[in-house]
Amino acid sequence: MKIQGYQKKIRTLLLLLISACLTGNLWAQNKRPNVLLLLVDDLKPTLGVYGDKVAHSPNIDRLAEKGMTFTHAYCNQAVCMASRYNLMLGARSTSTGIYHFGKEFRDVYPDAVTLPQYFMNAGYHVESMGKVYHIGHGNTNDDASWSIPHHKEKVIEYLLPESTGGKLTREEAFFENSRMFIEDLPPNKKLPRGAAWESPDVLDEAYADGRVATHAIERLRKMSKNPDQPFFMAVGFARPHLPFCAPKKYWDLYNPDELRMPVNEEQPKDAPACALKRRGEIVQFFPVPEQESGLYDEDLKRKLIHGYYASMSYMDAQLGRVINELERLGLDENTIIVLWGDHGWHLGDHGTWTKHTNFEQATRIPIMYVAPGIAKKGAKSDQLTETVDIYPTLAELAGLEKPKVPQPFDGTSLVPVLKNGNERVKDHAYHAYIKQGYLGEAIRTAQYRMVRWTHIKDATKEVLYELYDYNNDPHERQNLAAKNPGKVKELEEILNSHPKAKAQP
Repeated sequence: MKIQGYQKKIRTLLLLLISACLTGNLWAQNKRPNVLLLLVDDLKPTLGVYGDKVAHSPNIDRLAEKGMTFTHAYCNQAVCMASRYNLMLGARSTSTGIYHFGKEFRDVYPDAVTLPQYFMNAGYHVESMGKVYHIGHGNTNDDASWSIPHHKEKVIEYLLPESTGGKLTREEAFFENSRMFIEDLPPNKKLPRGAAWESPDVLDEAYADGRVATHAIERLRKMSKNPDQPFFMAVGFARPHLPFCAPKKYWDLYNPDELRMPVNEEQPKDAPACALKRRGEIVQFFPVPEQESGLYDEDLKRKLIHGYYASMSYMDAQLGRVINELERLGLDENTIIVLWGDHGWHLGDHGTWTKHTNFEQATRIPIMYVAPGIAKKGAKSDQLTETVDIYPTLAELAGLEKPKVPQPFDGTSLVPVLKNGNERVKDHAYHAYIKQGYLGEAIRTAQYRMVRWTHIKDATKEVLYELYDYNNDPHERQNLAAKNPGKVKELEEILNSHPKAKAQP
């Protein structure tokens, strides 16, 4: 009888262990896992792991070998501020109504529980450094999200006097919220433009991303001394955001003549005017011409593309320093790592530069998850996913309850996919952008993107549509909406299944 009782206890224990493994909640020594969230500004999938044969991204590529890379990941809005709110709230811009700079989410949802707050409420120590929330353009940090004060660093930074002429430049004024502190500051266009790039022969820590990595390393060492306290650390890197300021050695990684030039500089045929973009943010920097066309000479295009890649490689090296220290400290076996780019970036396709569109190059992003014992190493998935999915995925990976929060919540957990790459939890991604008074809501499936443009204030204006077939037209040369109304209707039904988009408060 005693033996039978003993065997019964063993069976029960085994069942509990199996259940824990299946739910993904069994971690090293039964301790809650740490979380390292790596946020990168303006990072498109120009990375080796995504098939870019020119890119020097050894550290991100090595990180991908430790977990699962999502090949069809999308932001919810191709704007720095809004995209970061999407991440932190688990809510799309169309659900919160927050699309534009200068609107703080606490003004709309004062009791919102952000992603780091959710972990803090579960007993985690949470902190951040670098560019996490978008600080600038009238937006500030959210102090309630962190256990200790946020460690801020620069986004716009120059080392060479000729890059600024010794004066406050347009983008510096935006990112430092200078208008809050300087009386009688001239309109932004009256301020001088800063350089679009510089490449001094300096140490990595001369620029912000190097200093952010050093701070992250110091904090990891500090937290490793208290292994019973799980942590959530958000590390935000600024490059490859403009200006392309990176040490010379990263520029030297590339032969400019071997860089890929834009494949298609034409705007999509039959696309509505509200969908298109030329100038924008890029003209804030010299020597970029300020004329309307947005079409630049070959030398300028090559220099801008060179600068983007050099800045990406500089960031990759700093990210690698953080991962190396995590491993050296032995924290990697019990730490979930997520790499996320806040949105994509146009490198001259459609004659467009930077972001702020609904097109593929502005909305497709890199996302990868490292979840020891759960996500298969070196795996790739074509599961469609969005920024808002990170919040519920991290909560489930850490063994926390499904989030129930005061703000809208749109994310879908990807844990089933991380456990089995063949699983599918959604069949489309959803994103939006506002342009010329129109709200463009997009549904992206494996093959198509449909965008519905509705005028925000004038209901009498015609609703406009776009449709692109990425199997047959990967460079978005032709809007097919008028030629394939059946597919537009099919995808619009998916769009209509989502809550009606909210207007900006």
